[in-house]
Amino acid sequence: MDDVLAALRALAEPTRLRLAALAADGEWTLSDLVDILGTSQPGLSRHLKLLGEAGVVERSREGPHLIVRLATAGPAAALARTALAHLPQDAPLLSADRRRAASLRAARARAASETFRANPAAWDELRALGLPADVIEAKLVAALPARGLGRLLDLGTGSGRLLELLAPRAEAATGIDLSRDMLAAARARLGAAGLGRVALRQADATRLPFADGSFDTVTLSMLLHHVDDPAAVIAEAGRVLAPGGTLALIDLAPHGDDALLRRLAHRWPGFAPARLDAWLREAGLDPEPAITVPSALPALIVVARKPTLAAQHVQHADAHA
Repeated sequence: MDDVLAALRALAEPTRLRLAALAADGEWTLSDLVDILGTSQPGLSRHLKLLGEAGVVERSREGPHLIVRLATAGPAAALARTALAHLPQDAPLLSADRRRAASLRAARARAASETFRANPAAWDELRALGLPADVIEAKLVAALPARGLGRLLDLGTGSGRLLELLAPRAEAATGIDLSRDMLAAARARLGAAGLGRVALRQADATRLPFADGSFDTVTLSMLLHHVDDPAAVIAEAGRVLAPGGTLALIDLAPHGDDALLRRLAHRWPGFAPARLDAWLREAGLDPEPAITVPSALPALIVVARKPTLAAQHVQHADAHA
């Protein structure tokens, strides 16, 4: 009876219940859980201690890392699984945790690839997949405003290749990625290119730490197929894009390479242009016709504009006419 009461007390707190839900989905390090939940390490350590003492989770050391997983046996483990089975899967906090966890897994798989390990500072997914990267990048540059990019934000910046290409045309440039390894590679690459003033931040593309309308240009290169909710990423990109601004994305067209999905933890087997257009329009953007770049893995370039305030007022008036 004491074991059951201890498990009930341990689970009867929102953060600990979220931790149990994540632990039921696989093994995580303490630093992973800090990134996913966006809270302090000391606070999470206390919660994990209570869950461990109650028998809900198992904790072990792997070098410097604390590894956490849901317990596999005992009354507390059975009680935790029963409680988790009754949680609403569409609860906002749990959904956000799952999205962030999926993004973190994809970032880890990307950083663990053989190509990245061989030369992190030079890695980028376009080239790692054998796509015609020079052609794709040239077409993207040609599709962007010739007058300059203003304030540039690169989502899922990876090793910083797109920033290396575009930052010289921007007033200010920022890159975000969820992977610390990727950000370290980006800093090395940009520093070697004399672009050390580019700002790099660890952040989740579905919860950007920027105000509405903060950027004139937003780019997403080979990001959407790694995330759990591409529409949410596009919506956030649209939110931080200023009126009159430009969003440009590079991603894969639909393909049937299941081995690729497993090897690099891709969540999506490419995207049809119509699906991307629908997500962009839902985000308040006006997409241009997609540019297809044929190759063994066909790639897409899609550019969309955010209407100016004057155009938005006209659209609003027309909608209510």
